[in-house]
Amino acid sequence: MMQSAPINRRSFVKAAGIGFLASLAPRSLMALERADAVYASGIRTANSSFAIATVTERGEIIDQVALPARAHGMAFSAVTGKTVAFARRPGTYAMIFDPRDKGEPIVINSREDRHFYGHGAFSPDGRILYASENDFDGNRGMIGLYDATDRFTRIGEYETYGIGPHDMTVSDDGRLLIVANGGIETHPDFGRAKLNLEAMQPSLALIDAATGALIEKHVLPAEWSQLSTRHVDLDGDGRIWFACQYEGHRKELPPLVGHFAKGEDLSFVALPEETTRRLANYVGAIAVNRSEGLVGITSPKGGASVTIDAKTGKVLVETAVPEAAGIAPARDGFAVSSYDGDFLSRRSDVAWDQHIVRVSQRVRA
Repeated sequence: MMQSAPINRRSFVKAAGIGFLASLAPRSLMALERADAVYASGIRTANSSFAIATVTERGEIIDQVALPARAHGMAFSAVTGKTVAFARRPGTYAMIFDPRDKGEPIVINSREDRHFYGHGAFSPDGRILYASENDFDGNRGMIGLYDATDRFTRIGEYETYGIGPHDMTVSDDGRLLIVANGGIETHPDFGRAKLNLEAMQPSLALIDAATGALIEKHVLPAEWSQLSTRHVDLDGDGRIWFACQYEGHRKELPPLVGHFAKGEDLSFVALPEETTRRLANYVGAIAVNRSEGLVGITSPKGGASVTIDAKTGKVLVETAVPEAAGIAPARDGFAVSSYDGDFLSRRSDVAWDQHIVRVSQRVRA
């Protein structure tokens, strides 16, 4: 099975080439020389412009690539090295670049009757980019298909079999598309307003990547119809982990994290009551550390990050992180960022955005 691992400094330097290294400032070059892993995330800079930053596991910014507007989620191909930043909903652009060179980024736009929902993923071979989109006049979720071998030309679309798709991923073998249908109706005429909070339809869908056919759809229990399924990740066994945001009464304590596999019902993690309260009914990001068997979540509203044992569901670590934003696997546990400019133990004069992607290489196991 193909797995991803942090790209080490030697591999990153070899892939980048002399031209890219010569373009770096001495401080950035020194940071790269010391790095064990490299990440990418959207930022708001000190002058309030938007960019994508590549950053070491020590929080040292290596380079920045300007964005046309604020980004949200990220996607990375371990085969091609291409990285994508998706516009924040209801944005209409996605920007593709290679963090190892200074080549001109490719910017694509959604169809006129679609907008991006902020997330997407590459097929394992790097040939297709999948993007979560909104058919806003038809009030249905869609997955846009883009040909990564032809400057990301749009080549088709699939239904997500739900409303308000947000995060999505692809199974390791490339056969399944996994979509978190948040269940919330939106329309760009109303900005970011949520139009159906009393009649939400959250679900998780497994879709055939070759045909777009629905394989399984898991609708959340009726008592949690206002529990929006937002973000997903996969563990090493192919189990799907999902994280939620609650649109119901703030005093209620819904389950915020769960998991399932193909052919299984949804299972929720029984977090301690004090942990659920700390998360403030809102998980902003989720990540799996496959090598350590850990699941990490962050809550900007609760100002916290939480690490869970993937086998037992036990909470191992809770950390106060004011304005907690992105999370991604690290050598030990997780790398966590914040809107306040923190990336692990280092503070920069930027605001990190909601998600982090680990720039990684494909290795055989």
